[in-house]
Amino acid sequence: MKSILYSDPLAPLLIRNELFSLLPAHISRLTVVCIGSNRINGDSLGPFVGTLLENAYPDHLTVIGTLERPVDATNIERVHQQLLKNPNSYVLAVDSIVGPQPFVHTIAIRPGALSPGTALGKSLPPVGDISVMGVMMEDTADVSALPYTNLHIAIGLSLTVRQRYGYESSTPLVA
Repeated sequence: MKSILYSDPLAPLLIRNELFSLLPAHISRLTVVCIGSNRINGDSLGPFVGTLLENAYPDHLTVIGTLERPVDATNIERVHQQLLKNPNSYVLAVDSIVGPQPFVHTIAIRPGALSPGTALGKSLPPVGDISVMGVMMEDTADVSALPYTNLHIAIGLSLTVRQRYGYESSTPLVA
């Protein structure tokens, strides 16, 4: 698992580099599932990222989960079933999480699905071929008080798509 500090000014480039190393060469379209609530600040990382990327690269990027239409515990089963119907899609899952102290205030990227709702004891379906997680606070803390949101993830994903699919450098990074 790659961990990138929120405060690192190179975070978007480091995210891009890590995603490049994890994306298979044959992928022609990415689906980004942005998980979280639009009602809880610290749990809104996914919907914020989705909103920023929603219309940025329509030919190569499908975004599911925005502030207007979040993917949360109420609809993630339906989204999961929708993803299963398209086995050729490659999914990047974005979510805010709690974690151990050394990872707090970092962006963690790893191959494999993430398990949303774990901190709240929920059993929700795993999502993603790659997990991109904003570690908001320590896993021993009160999760009702999630404090930080960092949007380097949106810029890093945008840089990845822009470079991977040959968009001009003048193309806006987010919508």
